[in-house]
Amino acid sequence: MLHRGRVLLLFHPKIGLWLPPGGHVEHGELPDDAAVREVREETGVQCQLVGERGVNVAYPDQLIRPCGIQVEKIRPGVEHIDLVYFAVAEGADARIAPEHAAQDRAGWYAPDDLLALGANDEIRQWVAKLAATVPEP
Repeated sequence: MLHRGRVLLLFHPKIGLWLPPGGHVEHGELPDDAAVREVREETGVQCQLVGERGVNVAYPDQLIRPCGIQVEKIRPGVEHIDLVYFAVAEGADARIAPEHAAQDRAGWYAPDDLLALGANDEIRQWVAKLAATVPEP
């Protein structure tokens, strides 16, 4: 997610990585709605997904096309399919909920700060692609 030239990341202590907010799609939930919900739950920030839709029709509902789809090997026999979405913060104030800022080190980080922060190559590449392709409102 992008806001004023910065990206929203949090530190995932269990796996020791800096990641964007994310999670699982709940039963009966659309992937677009899950992405927005996970950002809100993990940071308190409201967002709007950015991207193309298949065609311009009223029905059937057209979902945002993910910017990427990748497979994560979680442990032997378990893989997750990641839908990577780009988003922008809604409104001028994109404050992170204090509990997330403290507990998860969630914050808005400049792309140039990611290497020193310890973000891996995959995350730095996604951030570069986000910054290059998403115009801020």
